[in-house]
Amino acid sequence: MGAESPINEASVSQWMAKFVGAREPVTFSLIAGGRSNLTFRAQDAAGTAYALRRPPLSHVLPTAHDMSREFRILRALSPRGLPVPRPLALCEEPDVTGAPFYLMEFVDGVIVRTREQAEATFDEPTRAGIGPHLAQTLADLHDVDVEEAGLGDLARHDGYIERQLRRWLSQYEQTRVPGDGGDGLVEAVGERLTRTIPRAQRLSVVHGDYRLDNTVLASDGSVRAILDWEICTLGDPLADVGLLLDYWAEPEDPMVALLGSAPTTAPGFSRREDVLAAYGAGCDLDLSEVAYYRAFGYWKLACILQGVYARYRAGATAGDAGSVDEFPAHVRALATMASEMLEG
Repeated sequence: MGAESPINEASVSQWMAKFVGAREPVTFSLIAGGRSNLTFRAQDAAGTAYALRRPPLSHVLPTAHDMSREFRILRALSPRGLPVPRPLALCEEPDVTGAPFYLMEFVDGVIVRTREQAEATFDEPTRAGIGPHLAQTLADLHDVDVEEAGLGDLARHDGYIERQLRRWLSQYEQTRVPGDGGDGLVEAVGERLTRTIPRAQRLSVVHGDYRLDNTVLASDGSVRAILDWEICTLGDPLADVGLLLDYWAEPEDPMVALLGSAPTTAPGFSRREDVLAAYGAGCDLDLSEVAYYRAFGYWKLACILQGVYARYRAGATAGDAGSVDEFPAHVRALATMASEMLEG
């Protein structure tokens, strides 16, 4: 890799040899699929593969790119039987490669990002089990006792949805792009969500972005590893459920939550109600207000997408910019879906 690489190959190789017994030389390759923290496959001379996580090169927010926090979460959850990558070593010295980073085990399996990939990798009976596997795994995560796991001080224990609403509405307002319309729908939906917040039934570890392509699947469709823990916190577990259902596209949906990503429209995948039923079978929560959490999920995605669009317009164009022109319309579509969810 060149001088501008996020990995100093020589110094990281030496660090890995010292702290995890890697055999030099180590080769590094960027793993696709992520616009925030960077994940690399690191393979040593003996053929052992590791995963390395570090912050992005720019737009670094300490609270969103805290490597020691991610490492701590994995270290707390890994011994509890949950499918998370085993954390191996944390480097908090930025001199090694310009920023803190950590190593975890590299989990082999399938990350499903497209319908074509889903159809090529799994037969229909296997696809039918993927949604229930995902839902049960999420229920298991939410069942973790945060105090017993040593995560009780990870975040505040109250007001999770309220804080999320304030945060994302503020971000949306700060990333409005002049000349791109905006008729107040996002703000109006945010205000309604704020007025109608359900009572949280439990304090759980909340992943924050739990979806199919943030997991590694085994050949039988079960979850081998949950990835991308950078926005994990403590809060209302049904926020994860609502977002999972929003991401879970169905063939007749007029739009999908993630532009260009609809693997679950392939034949054989479970319906949303089946995914929700599988989650319900694994927990003791009242799911009658899940529509609120789906509305919150769509609204949050609208705010996030607006921020991504604003960064592209400002010139931060790293990554695939092919669909950027569609972002304003998609932001409005997501806000509209949120509004319709609240209407029932």
